[in-house]
Amino acid sequence: MRDLKQLVKAYDVRGVVPDQWDEVLSRAFGAAFVRVVGASAVVVGHDMRPSSPSLSRAFAEGAAASGADVVEIGLCSTDQLYYASGSLDLPGAMFTASHNPARYNGIKLCRAGAAPVGQDTGLSEIRELVESWTSADGVVSVPALDVKPGSLSSRDSLRGYADHLLSLVDLTAIRPLKVVVDAGNGMGGHTVPTVFGGLPLDVVEMYFELDGTFPNHEANPLDPANIVDLQARVREVGADIGLAFDGDADRCFVVDEKGDPVSPSAITALVAAREIARARAQGEDNPTVIHNLITSLTVPEVVRELGATPVRTRVGHSFIKQEMAVTDAVFGGEHSAHYYFRDFWRADTGMLAALHVLAALGGQDRPLSELTAAYDRYAASGEINSTVTDQSGRTDAVLAHYADRQDVTVDTLDGVTVTGTTWWFNLRASNTEPLLRLNVEAKDPAVMAEIRDTVLAIVRA
Repeated sequence: MRDLKQLVKAYDVRGVVPDQWDEVLSRAFGAAFVRVVGASAVVVGHDMRPSSPSLSRAFAEGAAASGADVVEIGLCSTDQLYYASGSLDLPGAMFTASHNPARYNGIKLCRAGAAPVGQDTGLSEIRELVESWTSADGVVSVPALDVKPGSLSSRDSLRGYADHLLSLVDLTAIRPLKVVVDAGNGMGGHTVPTVFGGLPLDVVEMYFELDGTFPNHEANPLDPANIVDLQARVREVGADIGLAFDGDADRCFVVDEKGDPVSPSAITALVAAREIARARAQGEDNPTVIHNLITSLTVPEVVRELGATPVRTRVGHSFIKQEMAVTDAVFGGEHSAHYYFRDFWRADTGMLAALHVLAALGGQDRPLSELTAAYDRYAASGEINSTVTDQSGRTDAVLAHYADRQDVTVDTLDGVTVTGTTWWFNLRASNTEPLLRLNVEAKDPAVMAEIRDTVLAIVRA
């Protein structure tokens, strides 16, 4: 019998096709989703992976058999699915495994208005229901309901998605920019031509062909190896900026005119400044901005300097979205290049963040490296993973090393964060792998390197 606890993660469904799941299970997930969320209608979309169309259709059939009308929007980015969920006010299902290799696929689920579905908000109930329909030998049998089957219909949402984004950022008056875009053979190749079309942008396309086998590189720009081609092309053509999207195009990474990566924390601070100004122009006195605890200290500093309120959260989109709902925050950002907007149903959209960066760059004459320098105030290690079997023991050993220091504070919001006078580090255990994840930041690069090496030596002892 397949282990659904391995398939159903904290925030989504994700596994190898067909070893871990297939159309039969997908049909069951469609039925369970409708029954758990009580939906009379749902919207379903998918990415360009070879297995996505059939899995998506099976889910739609399962949902319809349980009485829900299904709107299929076909090929889309994840944030395009969120747009459809928000604009139609329907629960949604997006078939994608984001940046994972081609043999993987998954489902990102949301309630009406793009509200997230995670383990604590319905995903565990969906898993348990599918498990109850699965026999000891792995046969899945969904009990029929005495309801009228729902309908299946198709709808195009790409133009509406683009128009909504462009209504939130004015790029009509920017100076002409040369932009290299690496879509990584993912869904950016589907969305960028429509969103950028008609803007004063000279777009140099890289890997726009939709190909879920990822023939050029993994669609994961968080790995520096996957933006090497983009960096080289930016330098080669003398571009003003480079953009790299991940596989389902909900994250966007930025490189400057020199081909150097711009930290997602710097992008968070830049976009936060623009969203604060926009909120103020609409009469909001004290806007709130969310950031997770491993973004740069630059982010809360900039937010406070602008007279707004920063709120720190755990890592993970469900925590960001929950805190945004509680505080009515205008914007939220993560180190992983997920950017969340109140005016986009609090959902994450890398495309909207990219439009903000283009508007900021094109609204003045300095190059991007100078524009973002004000948001790059600290030396950072980036996230460093260590494989360990005793995560809690190694974490305790690190804490013991700093226990007698009078100049540090410790908090346990997410893992442990140890803060000194000019530095901090966070050490977190992975939820799914035997890993400890370390992030270090300091005013001085030498101090950052010293803290990093000290902690790693203890973790890997």
